[in-house]
Amino acid sequence: MTSGVLTACHECDLLQREPILPPGGVARCPRCGAVLFRDIPDSIDRGLAFTLGAAFLFIIANVFPIVGLEAAGIKSATSLYGAVESIWKNNMEGVAALVFITTILIPAVELSLMLYVLLPLKLGKVPQGLAPILRTLQSVRPWSMTQVFILGVLVALVKLVHLAHVVPGIALWSFGGLILLLTGAIASFNMHDLWSMVKEDE
Repeated sequence: MTSGVLTACHECDLLQREPILPPGGVARCPRCGAVLFRDIPDSIDRGLAFTLGAAFLFIIANVFPIVGLEAAGIKSATSLYGAVESIWKNNMEGVAALVFITTILIPAVELSLMLYVLLPLKLGKVPQGLAPILRTLQSVRPWSMTQVFILGVLVALVKLVHLAHVVPGIALWSFGGLILLLTGAIASFNMHDLWSMVKEDE
C-alpha cells in the first residue's frame, strides 16, 4: 500500500509514492536501490538512550586525557582541548580551529540538538522550532568528524610507540564508545517521521 504522498529519491530523483511500511520495514528506490524510508520500532526510546549515552561519553572524552607518553622518566598527558591549544600555540591556528570545530564544537551541537528534539518527544510534546532544528542537524552532521580524528590519533600512536611508552587515556576509550553510540543514535533518529510532525503542525 502507498500513502499517496509523492517523494523524490535523494540519489536519482525518481518520483514515487511513499509506501506504508510494516514495523521494521525498509523501502528502497526501484531504480537505484537507495534506502528511502525505514520504519524503526521505538525510535524515540532507542534514539534517546543512544544519545544520552553518547553525551555522557562525550563529556568524559573532553575532560580526561586522550593519551599519555612516558620517555626517559618524563611523563606527559593531554586532553583533546589541550591538544587543540598546543596546536594553536605552535602557529597552526587554521589546523587548531578545524580540529576544534569538527571534534568538539560540531559534535556538541549535534548531541545538544538531538536531545532537544528527543526529550520533549519522549514526554509526548513536539519541541518548539522543530523544522529549523532538523535543518540545522542536517547541515552540521557532515562536519562531525570524530571518527576521522580517532583514526588520526591511532596512526600517530603507532608511530610514537617506537619513541616513547604510550598509555591510552580514558578519553581515547570514551571516544571509541562515543563513535558507536553516536552511530546508533543517528541510525535510530528517524528524520522522516520528524519531518512528518512538522507538516502536521503547519
